[in-house]
Amino acid sequence: MKLWVAILLFCILKHTSGQPDNRGFISIDCGIPENSSYQDLSSSIVYVSDHDFIRSGQNHNISSNYIKPSLAWRNYNVRFFPDGTRNCYTMRSLVAGNKYFVRATFYYGNYDGLNKLPVFDLYLGANYWHEVKFSDASAVNWMDIIVVAPADYLQSNSSQSLVLINSNRFNMGPTDNSIVRYPLDPHDRLWSTYDTIPSWKETSATSVVQNYLTDAYNVPSAVMQNAATPINGSRIDLSWDPSDPSVNISSRYFFVFYFAELQSVASNALRQFDIIVDNRKWNTKPYTPPFLFADSISGIVQGQERYNISLVATKNATLPPILNAMEMYLMKPISETATDPRDARAMMAIQEFFGVSKNWMGDPCAPKAFAWEGLNCTYPPAGLSRITALNLSSNGLVGSIVTYFGDLKALQYLDLSHNNLYGPIPDVLGQLPLLVFLDLSSNDLSGPIPYSLLHKSQNGTLSIRLGNNANLCGNAVVVIALFVISIFLMCRILKEKAKRRANSPKDETTLLENREFSYRELKHITNNFSQEIGKGGFGAVFLGYLENGKPVAVKVRSESSSQGGKEFLAEAQHLTRIHHKNLVPLIGYCKDKNHLALVYEYMPEGNLQDHLRDTSTSKSLTWDQRLQIALDAAQGLEYLHVGCKPALIHRDVKSRNILLTTDLGAKIADFGLTKAFSDSKTHITTEPAGTLGYLDLEYVLYSFSPL
Repeated sequence: MKLWVAILLFCILKHTSGQPDNRGFISIDCGIPENSSYQDLSSSIVYVSDHDFIRSGQNHNISSNYIKPSLAWRNYNVRFFPDGTRNCYTMRSLVAGNKYFVRATFYYGNYDGLNKLPVFDLYLGANYWHEVKFSDASAVNWMDIIVVAPADYLQSNSSQSLVLINSNRFNMGPTDNSIVRYPLDPHDRLWSTYDTIPSWKETSATSVVQNYLTDAYNVPSAVMQNAATPINGSRIDLSWDPSDPSVNISSRYFFVFYFAELQSVASNALRQFDIIVDNRKWNTKPYTPPFLFADSISGIVQGQERYNISLVATKNATLPPILNAMEMYLMKPISETATDPRDARAMMAIQEFFGVSKNWMGDPCAPKAFAWEGLNCTYPPAGLSRITALNLSSNGLVGSIVTYFGDLKALQYLDLSHNNLYGPIPDVLGQLPLLVFLDLSSNDLSGPIPYSLLHKSQNGTLSIRLGNNANLCGNAVVVIALFVISIFLMCRILKEKAKRRANSPKDETTLLENREFSYRELKHITNNFSQEIGKGGFGAVFLGYLENGKPVAVKVRSESSSQGGKEFLAEAQHLTRIHHKNLVPLIGYCKDKNHLALVYEYMPEGNLQDHLRDTSTSKSLTWDQRLQIALDAAQGLEYLHVGCKPALIHRDVKSRNILLTTDLGAKIADFGLTKAFSDSKTHITTEPAGTLGYLDLEYVLYSFSPL
């Protein structure tokens, strides 16, 4: 099973300008105690605790059976993540637009005593990096990636990244299994020796091999001072197998070959050759390496199981070819849309100020499947994601309303209700250009209401809720004006409603206590009815989201429905007066010209029928769960029959009309056929109603018997 978690042991980040430490590194040993650090004896790099870079996970030492002298100290302990599917490190204090070289190293070492090799996915910001999979418990996995920082934090990158898996960076000359890294390589790239090839020999130089000023790779002299060359013959042949299960025909690799002439070649001698990869020549003209200067030839190859590489001397050459070093990077296209940096910084500041836990780590909007809880984001085909809704209701927030909320310029809906917020309402909320809904009710806010908010509320562009804030007061002049206007509007609305009631049949009286939606609002909250989640006799049911981000189920009457306005009004009117934990609550309704719809609380686990049938999209129910669902449904029916005055008879109780909450609590739905039963009556006479197969035969034959 793949999880988006990491046993992240050691992370190293190097950038091309600016220096987080005096070496230019951010070097982290993941799993050592808070505020601790040490200097690695072989590289002299200083490693610090990961405490300031991540807020989740636990520390543990590896098994003593896997500790050996050759194992680097940074692999002695791990940070592991038993909770959540997303755990993220955040690198800050970076320079936007700079290229960054990032390494992550992983070592299992049976830290948990389970001898079960973990498998998980690694992301950098919004985009997939690679799968981490271990061959055995003592295998050290490491990966490098080169990215561009979009802002002063590292959580995503530009159009493409380069990924290097384990030892795909080779120093071709030596055969002693040595590693060249920092301080010999200023970027701390790990250069390992290539396999010993009997037909090759090593050639080397003691002189420094320099880099051109325009050289983008800056390969260290310690690597370039060695090269492989054939013992006899005029060619070097090698093959490379990516050994990567993720490689397919659409995968692409970026190859770089490095050359430097290490000998002073006589005037009558010539080293000249062609670079051929999979039968394709990469050099446009015969190639001769420069003397004691690092040079490179690079290219892109399409994904396949094995690549054949040949360096072949030309007919004019008197010396064989040489190869000093090479690298193979997997090219990763950027598919996920990252969050706008301004929005991301604002959300990080809000998270840090209030200490919101949830899953608030990494990029707020991406990947889309792991977006932060309580956020709604846009996901445009081009450009960055923007945050449009933020619901932090009942999250235990304590403190003032920080001005960072004002940096969310695309925000349309903000719900901070039912928290412990105090102090004044900042004027920045009134400056949000797209805000249409603001709920600050049930807090301890004080002081005047900003004029900008009152003005928007007055002109109808902002719906604002401020109730249950005892110490909150309004701008006196504006409040008086708003009061007069509101009285005038209220009188006008009441007159209009009275007029509609006088001109309407008795069974179409105004629905009480529930929100009335326009058809335009329903199109907005359902994203133009884009996600159908069910269908019944009344019509289709669509998933929608209210302004505060709360999911709802919107049941829309279709033109072909056999149920019309009568059933619609019956269901709506019954649900306005019944309230029970085992009945699906009605949130609102729509009666906009010919458009009829009902808006319910969303039941994420669907209906009981699908679970009983054990479809591929539903979980099989245990007997305990089945018993609890039956009890919940019975309590809902008992409330209708006994608790309601007058009593209600549902007339269509079936497994499809029993909906389930996240924790598999049951709620009865679909009250279109419900009939009221008065205590003054001894029986009800109706035509049979309901679904065949769920009807009592005596009911069908005789209607209801006298009680």
